[in-house]
Amino acid sequence: MPKKTNSKKKQEQFKLDGHEVLKKVKELIREGNVRRIIIKNEKGKVLMEIPVTIAVVGAVFAPVLAAVGALAAVINKCNIEVERK
Repeated sequence: MPKKTNSKKKQEQFKLDGHEVLKKVKELIREGNVRRIIIKNEKGKVLMEIPVTIAVVGAVFAPVLAAVGALAAVINKCNIEVERK
């Protein structure tokens, strides 16, 4: 008989200026308990979705941060949604 697990996903939101995005994403990834990071513009449109469990593995991580940095350079304000384990 399969076990039932309580797999509630904890979500948080942060409202940031564009220049703070890369710093916050790096900080969240270092915490280690983040599953997904979603970056949205002021209107709620998803600009980038990062499955962190995959991004942390090896060389995939650097291009993801480069893309976040480029995105941060062109946006004024954004929301970051974080899904934790």
